[in-house]
Amino acid sequence: MPLIPEEPQIHESAQGPRATPASGRTAPTPRPVPGPRPAAPPRPGRPGPSRPAPPVQRTSRDAAPAEPGPSGPAAPAAAAGTPQIQLIPASPEGALDAAEEAVDLLLDSGRAPGDVLVITTGDPHPWATHELSFGDAAYWAQHDAGDDVFYADAAVAERAASRSVVVVALNGGSEDAAVTALSLAHSRAGALLIVCGDPQRINSVLGAGV
Repeated sequence: MPLIPEEPQIHESAQGPRATPASGRTAPTPRPVPGPRPAAPPRPGRPGPSRPAPPVQRTSRDAAPAEPGPSGPAAPAAAAGTPQIQLIPASPEGALDAAEEAVDLLLDSGRAPGDVLVITTGDPHPWATHELSFGDAAYWAQHDAGDDVFYADAAVAERAASRSVVVVALNGGSEDAAVTALSLAHSRAGALLIVCGDPQRINSVLGAGV
């Protein structure tokens, strides 16, 4: 009678090693989460112009001035060394305000404050009046320093040195004052001459030999 092999029995003790519970494993050390980067320090920019003029009530202008510079409506220079001329229409009451905005646009476009001279034909600019109250010597000392916009009345502007940009505000005064101011401004402007006033009057004065 053939022998029937016995079925192998699996005893509990023959079981393989138990797996290590997940809780017993050593979890890898988590990498630190980078926090928000510190804000980059502001890049040094052009310091704002020092303009100690006392507060004045601005008046509305007849027309907003175009931005001074090559993109504005400026007459082409006749020859090398001759400044370009830009006209900004404004009434006598609004000419000073128009000149102020032209100066702001020049500074915003990168012009240094010391590059700009402003000449008035009527009432002096409030800054000039304020500074002259400390004496003529202190007023012209600021001009000689050449580090800020300088405001001068047409009657005394002859003492002013040449600057890259000269802005003329025809804010009143006689026709002779306008002719004198424009002629002087034309000789003092190195690159750009901006005239704020009545276009017909400006063209008449410019056509008279400026």
